[in-house]
Amino acid sequence: MKTIGMIGGMSWESTLVYYRVVNETVRERLGGLHSAKSILYSVDFAEIEALQHAGQWDAAQSILVQAAQSLVRAGADLVIICTNTMHKLADGVAASITVPLLHIADPTAEAVLAAGINTVALLGTRFTMEEDFYRKRLEDRYGLRVLIPDAVQRRTVHDIIYTELCLGRIRESSRQAYVRIIEDLVARGVRGIILGCTEVGLLVRADGCPVPVFDTARLHAEAAVAAALTE
Repeated sequence: MKTIGMIGGMSWESTLVYYRVVNETVRERLGGLHSAKSILYSVDFAEIEALQHAGQWDAAQSILVQAAQSLVRAGADLVIICTNTMHKLADGVAASITVPLLHIADPTAEAVLAAGINTVALLGTRFTMEEDFYRKRLEDRYGLRVLIPDAVQRRTVHDIIYTELCLGRIRESSRQAYVRIIEDLVARGVRGIILGCTEVGLLVRADGCPVPVFDTARLHAEAAVAAALTE
């Protein structure tokens, strides 16, 4: 079994999900008392969030590069960034280390295609929804058609992530706000919903959606286990 290096803390609420899913998946695959060999580098999200909203991405990348290199020195055989938004910096981080970096969009897109879906909506931070680092990977590499909410809806999605979900606050009113946004997207032709923020899976339930939901945190964690168990 290879050792999984996780860059977490963005936020730690969803990093908990990663750690749980990674270990549950190893147990399911290997049985008995097996758990994952893993190393976690957890950043201070307050520092990252401030750099994000100030547009200081070079400084944010320096933090992630340091984290990734620390994981490799500690013995990680592969690295994952446990958040969607910071994949804006994935290429720079990958270039700084000597082990594979598993991109969160890849197992997500593969799951969408395996479900026979080609038109999806992307819900996440405004960086993930509005910039092209994530959408273009889905479109160019996998041929997906990716829609995003309108400007007012994007603000709602973004604000709920930062002011509630990253703080562990799960509110029914916010769940219903997301449901209304999803219903609008389905009316626009969407056939699947990508939860393109690792915290959104804490709020949006598959049984409450009219179309399939793709939880990026779970899919990414499962992909990391698959890579770790591949000789």
